[in-house]
Amino acid sequence: MATELYELCQKALVSGEKAGMYRLQHDLPKLVIERFGNTVVLSDHTPDGRYRKMAVAAEFPALLYKWRNSKNFRERNGIRLSGTPDTEIVEHGVKYAVNLTLNQDNSFYGDTRNLRAFLLENSAEKTVLNTFAYTGSLGIAALAGNAAKVVQTDLSDKFLSLAKQSLKLNGLDESRMEIVTGNFFPVMSNFKKSGMRFDTVILDPPFFSQTSKGTVDLLNNPVGLVNKVRPLVNDNGKIIMVNNALYLSGRDFLAAAEALCDDKYLTISGQIDIPEEFCSSSVQIADPAPFNHPTKIIIFSVKRKS
Repeated sequence: MATELYELCQKALVSGEKAGMYRLQHDLPKLVIERFGNTVVLSDHTPDGRYRKMAVAAEFPALLYKWRNSKNFRERNGIRLSGTPDTEIVEHGVKYAVNLTLNQDNSFYGDTRNLRAFLLENSAEKTVLNTFAYTGSLGIAALAGNAAKVVQTDLSDKFLSLAKQSLKLNGLDESRMEIVTGNFFPVMSNFKKSGMRFDTVILDPPFFSQTSKGTVDLLNNPVGLVNKVRPLVNDNGKIIMVNNALYLSGRDFLAAAEALCDDKYLTISGQIDIPEEFCSSSVQIADPAPFNHPTKIIIFSVKRKS
């Protein structure tokens, strides 16, 4: 099996060359193999960390191993087995700063690649609010697509620092990006009170989060956050909603979204699929149809009442 793993890592390095980040499909159980630039990341979900002993690293530009069930945060976030991990990747011609040991999830989500492509192509001269921005890749895609202004907001300044690095990597005008650190609920309330408006608002929240300010629950209240940002959207603007709840079926998510719509002021105008290499995973708890993956993305169109 060590030989098979070595060959898969070699294959990952040359697969999906234009993707920047690519996930390799294979048959080894409980193992995720991903490529970030010239770095291969092994995410081991076995209880005993069995793939660590099989990893042959000598010839790789860089190889990281993450044991997701470890009690040691360094093992969860990544141990370098060879080389120096990449600190930036290129996707659709846009550079993104990454810190592959910053967190368990590598600081960059490849499954939203098509959403970044959409923002790159549909943000010219628009104002964009990226909520739950994490490391800001969606906002950077909008800026690279000539957005007039992007506001990136998240609870963690540590993660948002990568957005600042991505801005510099692309030589983008720093005055066009604003960073707001804080809890989603009071930040949205403050934006509303100050009369802020955006052409596009992105909602990409975690599956579940609870603070004294409010609760995010994408399973039991899958589109509840839409009404929190709706007052901030310009006439003919868009709300892009991402829901990654594994136990929520695609039809239930769509039904919840449709229940918000009144065909006059809020309508569903499209959905965005997940890249193919993410869609053959056996870990699909609920049927995602009519979406192609448990990460479900829809676009609302907004009309404002006069």
